[in-house]
Amino acid sequence: MLSKKNKEALFNPLSKDNPVLVQILGICSTLAVTANLEPAIVMGISVTVVLAFSNVIISLIRNSIPSTIRIIVQLVVVAALVIIVQQFLVAFSYDVSKQLSVFIGLIITNCILMGRLEAFALNNTPWSSFLDGIGNGLGYSIILVIVAFFRELLGSGTIFGFQVIPQWCYDHGYENNGLMILPPMALITVACIIWYHRAHNTDLQEK
Repeated sequence: MLSKKNKEALFNPLSKDNPVLVQILGICSTLAVTANLEPAIVMGISVTVVLAFSNVIISLIRNSIPSTIRIIVQLVVVAALVIIVQQFLVAFSYDVSKQLSVFIGLIITNCILMGRLEAFALNNTPWSSFLDGIGNGLGYSIILVIVAFFRELLGSGTIFGFQVIPQWCYDHGYENNGLMILPPMALITVACIIWYHRAHNTDLQEK
């Protein structure tokens, strides 16, 4: 079940072929939902679920989809799954769904999803497509969590809303860096992660 090809589909997106760091996809939501850890984790899980199951569905019906309407079919499948996820969050995690606001609905426009459906699900088996969806979803989620961790810690002094920087630090002049919770710092943080990743993966460096 985990052949070499399936292992690559599952594990390569975690680092070697990460959708955010290497393919530079999904940047918009990375900037928008990473001011705090909780919504970033929920967004990552939501994208992973939608990506995995949309990959499976498209793979199952790939031989019966007319090429002229394949993009429309993909959008319909993704939109249906996004609605299910959105309603689930409203029912079981209303506060987080309010924090994420329109960004859950905008999963349908996440270029990672359409990219994987076009590049992988249309040409591979459902099991391989499921693993590819899980791998790319987790690769995306890892970056969201890393960015959100540093933005919340340095910008608010909290982790999951709990104060982690001791009060005596503030008593001695420490102040939270308000810039960290602004979208430009999210972009800079992602850029720093990309720089670090490529510095340690010479095969990704441009010659």
